[in-house]
Amino acid sequence: MKKILFFACLALIGFASSINAQTGAINAKVASNIHLPGTGGWDYLTVDESTGRLFISHGSVVQVVDTKTNQLVGTIENTPGVHGIAIAADLNKGFISCGRSDTVLVFDLKTLKTIAGVAVTGKNPDAIIYDKFSSRVFVYNGRTANATVIDGKTNKVAGTIAFDGKPEYSVSDGKGKVYANIEDKSLIVQINATTLAVEQKWSIAPGEEPSGLALDNETHRLFSVCGNKMMVVFDAVNGKVITTLPIGDGCDGVMFDPELKRAYSSNGDGTITVVQEEKGDKFTVASTIKTQQGARTITINKGTHRLYLPTAEYLPAPAATTENPRPRRTMKPDSFTILEVVFN
Repeated sequence: MKKILFFACLALIGFASSINAQTGAINAKVASNIHLPGTGGWDYLTVDESTGRLFISHGSVVQVVDTKTNQLVGTIENTPGVHGIAIAADLNKGFISCGRSDTVLVFDLKTLKTIAGVAVTGKNPDAIIYDKFSSRVFVYNGRTANATVIDGKTNKVAGTIAFDGKPEYSVSDGKGKVYANIEDKSLIVQINATTLAVEQKWSIAPGEEPSGLALDNETHRLFSVCGNKMMVVFDAVNGKVITTLPIGDGCDGVMFDPELKRAYSSNGDGTITVVQEEKGDKFTVASTIKTQQGARTITINKGTHRLYLPTAEYLPAPAATTENPRPRRTMKPDSFTILEVVFN
């Protein structure tokens, strides 16, 4: 996933503490603006639904928030170039991809203490997921077009999977199949979680440069959000594109709520596109919700139906000089925040 460092090309918009869906059919509001200390960029975040803890990649640490109180309750240090966090609640472990050290940090979910460090078999580990079916962790190495697979029980490398291009986000069906976007080839691949073989390679055309991926495991529908402002709804069984829907600009994440049958695309332009799944393979854009510019990654607590998106404010760019003709914005101090979106 594209780690968020600067938004020189984006004009900042104000944070809306109470927002409504444009259609009026779905009402939503930002219930909390959870401020967290520190500067630096961010990428993925994830919820441990067994405890209600929210794990956020931020700079070179992972910050842990109790979503019952929205208070910072812990920090996991020494995660240079952190991208993602995978939760293995059945093993009482978490796994963090550290892009700058080419490692995965393993930690205890209860104490947050480090258990082990695992060297990956590639460069720049980025997206990371836990597959409960195989008790394996799949970590996708962005610079070497492969994935390192780690045995979640032993913390040992179980194998390496080669791809034709750059892997992005991934999901598991919990039944032996793992799916991943291949960003620069506009593909979805199907992986056997036991043999680690790439069993299928499917085009998602007309979608281009897919990043986020979500799954409705009941209907076997994949939701892939793409750089050309499009969500591709895809059949995970036969590899066919079902339909495409328009989304906002700068998407980098998507989550699916299985109870409400909604897919949420987080867009860096400061919106969430809400796609409603109906019967008979009918999908509609139910609403577009305003959030805050730069909020392009997302996670969901499926138990509470709440969404969480990280972002920050940026200071105006300094004047251009001969030495620095394209100056970048810098993050406004103490502006890093997690938006908590709730639905009425």
